[in-house]
Amino acid sequence: MKEFELKYGCNPNQKPAKIYMKDGSELPIKILSGRPGYINFLDAFNSWQLVKEIKEALGMPAATSFKHVSPTSAAVGTKLPEKLKKACFVDDIEGLDDSPLACAYARARGTDRMSSFGDWIALSDVCDVTTALLIKREVSDGIIAPGYTPEALEILKSKRKGNYNIVEIDPNYRPEPQETKQVYGITFEQGRNEFEINNALLENLVTENKELPDSAKRDLIIALITLKYTQSNSVCYAVDGQAIGVGAGQQSRIHCTRLAGNKADVWHLRQHDKVLNLPFKDTIGRPDRDNVIDSYINKNEEDVCADGNWQKYFTEQPAPFTREEMDAYLATISGVAVGSDAFFPFSDNIERAKKSGVSYIAEPGGSIRDDVVIDCCNKYGIAMAFTGMRLFHH
Repeated sequence: MKEFELKYGCNPNQKPAKIYMKDGSELPIKILSGRPGYINFLDAFNSWQLVKEIKEALGMPAATSFKHVSPTSAAVGTKLPEKLKKACFVDDIEGLDDSPLACAYARARGTDRMSSFGDWIALSDVCDVTTALLIKREVSDGIIAPGYTPEALEILKSKRKGNYNIVEIDPNYRPEPQETKQVYGITFEQGRNEFEINNALLENLVTENKELPDSAKRDLIIALITLKYTQSNSVCYAVDGQAIGVGAGQQSRIHCTRLAGNKADVWHLRQHDKVLNLPFKDTIGRPDRDNVIDSYINKNEEDVCADGNWQKYFTEQPAPFTREEMDAYLATISGVAVGSDAFFPFSDNIERAKKSGVSYIAEPGGSIRDDVVIDCCNKYGIAMAFTGMRLFHH
């Protein structure tokens, strides 16, 4: 297949639209089901690069959940603790622990379930049955992977009345070193960002604390590779082999840090016993549970514990989750890693990161206030590496 005609571009008025190889060669993909659109393919090709690079960097199966050309999370295939399984709604998946790939997607999808609603999925490895069964019951637009077992493919084809978007990519495909794009009829050309993110990037520890355990290196690499394919400005919190909070596309870095930190906090709070034990009615579906849990934690538009509201969702009235209880729980968190796609210009970013249990940071460095940022890290005993490499993505 040398080109594929799309229904339309970013919006229905943007026609005609297609994807093709500039040199006239065959596309490196097969469309096994559905008819992916313009934004689907933007998500597919960005998300594939992300999981491919994590697999190459860490040697572990990786998965990501993408929405609007940015990841909601990315993760490697480590087993989930029982509380996290319950928080991610995967405690009933038989054989989950035996499939590292399914564990990776369970983590990625379970991180920010509201943002992942209708996601695009990328898998670093051939999709197996357990992963397909997990995906089958989630609301999702499509998937890209280097292959699918026959049974997994049939499971995925049954989604959306047989119209689920399934793309297979040639894992040996390598793009040209120069890439182009057009804006307002003007062509931009640049070298592809082939910068390799690995442990060597974390050797320049500029803080008094120079202890960076292997688990922190893994989490920082996941954070940095995630940022490489996140719309800038961006900041990413990671722990236990997964990104737990991504702040994307903000004009101010502190806003990125706050947004990502707030998402990381919600990820932690979803594992609190008060949340895990909410007495949901059996009739409340998974997406509605996500919305209710978000309101329960964040005190959003509807007080789900109030008289007249709780009866819609619960078998009995739950006690509110107080700010004092949340703060006490979050105060016990440590060992979280943070990556930033450009330098932290002020120490307020460190102050905010510390509130979410951050112990390790990787950022490019190069600010005129680096010394102030380093001093703030030293105040809290945070280990920080200067990578020397910016990771903007637009």
